[in-house]
Amino acid sequence: MKISWWAGHRWRCWALVLSVAALRAGGADSASPALDDYVKKLEASYRNVKTLRAEFTQTHKWGNRTRIESGTVYFGRGGLMRWDYGDPSTKLFLATGKDLILYVPAENQVTRSKVKASEDVRVPFRLLLSRLNLRRVFSRIEFADGATEVQPGGRALRAFPKNAEEVGYLEVLMEIAPAFDIRRLVITYADRSRMEFLFDEILHNVALNPSFFHFTPPPGAQIIDQK
Repeated sequence: MKISWWAGHRWRCWALVLSVAALRAGGADSASPALDDYVKKLEASYRNVKTLRAEFTQTHKWGNRTRIESGTVYFGRGGLMRWDYGDPSTKLFLATGKDLILYVPAENQVTRSKVKASEDVRVPFRLLLSRLNLRRVFSRIEFADGATEVQPGGRALRAFPKNAEEVGYLEVLMEIAPAFDIRRLVITYADRSRMEFLFDEILHNVALNPSFFHFTPPPGAQIIDQK
């Protein structure tokens, strides 16, 4: 059985990543009215979004190695998401609300697991259209416009987890587009490896049939149930 290359990274507490909302704890920046107002606007920008579609590039850097994957991602309320990978290989990662499904056509293999038991790096994204709350995750958040290139009118935020040793990552850098879409996320782990998600061509409230987030294993597929 093959395990996805990012599976070793612990992600339990990252109910952050796109649970992006208001945070007020620790540090002068965290208490500033400007920052508090900004993250509240960021939170509000997702309140009326029922579905979301974007092109994504996922980059993992560790040591002198880099792996890049890309495709199209869809999110729906109720913890629904669908990641269609096209490059360098085709695969499907699906969240149905309770279950996670990874289908690799080249191997005709389906891996299933429960959302609550998973440490997969993509799982927190399912909260994007459901719960926007950073207070439960981070001890400090600050503006970080000088740390990364941002679009004109955009901002950058850096956030630090409450318990870095437990969650396994040190910080998260977020690039926010002028329209308050989260365009890029860079996660730095305790071992100094980094995971980056870049989102482009972001569309809100696209028409998606609920069946789009369902999956029926093809005939003859090997099915692996993880617990």
